[in-house]
Amino acid sequence: MKKSLREEIKIFLDEALLISNQPEFIKHDPISIPHRFSLKQDIEIAGFFAAVFAWGNRITIINKCNELMELMESSPYQFIVGHEEKELKKFLNFKHRTFNATDLLHFIRLLKYHYTVGYKQLGGKSPSLESAFTYNMKNHDTDTGQALTGFHDYFFSLDDSPSRSKKHIPTPNNNSSCKRLNMYLRWMVRKDAHGVDFGIWKAIRSDQLVCPLDVHVQRIAKRLKLIKSEKADWKTALDLTINLKKFDADDPVKYDIALFSLGVEKKIL
Repeated sequence: MKKSLREEIKIFLDEALLISNQPEFIKHDPISIPHRFSLKQDIEIAGFFAAVFAWGNRITIINKCNELMELMESSPYQFIVGHEEKELKKFLNFKHRTFNATDLLHFIRLLKYHYTVGYKQLGGKSPSLESAFTYNMKNHDTDTGQALTGFHDYFFSLDDSPSRSKKHIPTPNNNSSCKRLNMYLRWMVRKDAHGVDFGIWKAIRSDQLVCPLDVHVQRIAKRLKLIKSEKADWKTALDLTINLKKFDADDPVKYDIALFSLGVEKKIL
């Protein structure tokens, strides 16, 4: 019996996923930064910065992440919660594309607040960045739109939060695809036997994740007719995720790894 187009696309993506969702994927990707660590909070913080920095050349992204980790003495959690104000001077010359020292100092300030005080106020039982995403989310939510909206609002809730830094923490309310934050959530939430993603967060389900929509994923998804729009916005990210759920309703965003790898390797032109 002749297979339908949907069945053929699923087979194609499953084969691509089998090749790309392997430990070898890690060392060439920003996810290699949190993989340097074993402590949960170190993974969260290193992964957060790696995701925020993830635009442009991957080698440059990884190098800048490593530079930041070294400035944090390769113990990001210990540095975040224990640093003194005088230690922040060493970050004044840090820059990655449009992310500068003003942004970095706010990120450090917010993270220190969260890991020492904020997580308790959000109902967290232990210091984890997970509560900053889940406090605004309901179990019946079909996607992480509310989680990302709540995180954005929380991230800029401190007095004197710099408005310029808001471009680094997007929100679905502005119709952003929130590519980098969706990638970060994929890293923290997804878990399978291949060890690429961490699966250290349990309050968000894999079926609630939204597929990160970077240029590579968008191009391949368009060629496979998984999306129609030319716009890389929140609606398009949801449309892609809905179509990926037809291949795996419980874990649709696993196909992000396959789509991204196909795009980088230009397997579909």
